[in-house]
Amino acid sequence: MLAPRALVLRAPGTNCDHETAHAFERAGGLARRIHVRALAERPGIADDHQILCIPGGFSYGDDVASGRILALELVTRLADMLQRFRDRGGLVLGICNGFQVLLQTGLLLTDPAGQRQATLAHNHSGRYVDRWVRLRCQPGNCVFLQGLTEIELPVAHAEGRFVARSPADLEHLSAGGQLPLRYSPDAAGRPTNPNGSVADVAGACDASGRVFGLMPHPERFIAATQHPAWHGRLDPDTAGSGLAVFINAVRATA
Repeated sequence: MLAPRALVLRAPGTNCDHETAHAFERAGGLARRIHVRALAERPGIADDHQILCIPGGFSYGDDVASGRILALELVTRLADMLQRFRDRGGLVLGICNGFQVLLQTGLLLTDPAGQRQATLAHNHSGRYVDRWVRLRCQPGNCVFLQGLTEIELPVAHAEGRFVARSPADLEHLSAGGQLPLRYSPDAAGRPTNPNGSVADVAGACDASGRVFGLMPHPERFIAATQHPAWHGRLDPDTAGSGLAVFINAVRATA
């Protein structure tokens, strides 16, 4: 039986595709990196894959707004493929820049009329943030977070502040289990929300739990030695907590 296949989409400015493909392979899957223009020329390539991932980076230099140009390219050239992929039950993962893209394409967090219920705005600090954060998980239907209650991952972004369209939208999404990942206080009780996200939201999924976007980078913590404080704290032979996100995806499509 063939291992589940993950298609890792890249564009000019994407810089986390190699690490993300490696994470899927460490999790037991087969990963293929593909440029968005190559996929637009042959969208049928996606039919042979069970997972689609839009990794982190600065697609198209984040001109206009983070992820905006790649999102427009996907909507213009690959909308039918994306809809078909989601409708047949494929898993879709967006990490950092990929999360921004998922929101702007409408694949994630839209109301029945197709209007966006949330966005990712500039960090409250007005600066790029690169640090480690603690996160609490309430998986619900979210395929990618099954079995997880708390994890620690790095963030690296300038536009990661989750903002709901309205308080009613925030309540609706929360009640529906679509906000399964949130920043939580560190061991000393200090807040770790790095960007001012409303309700400490760090990740969101669709109602099915099969389309998931998050600002932290799970692909950057798949081995204990990637943590800056691993020496004397973590067994160097253990996996980093981010690997579980990819293992869950691979197992769900096996």
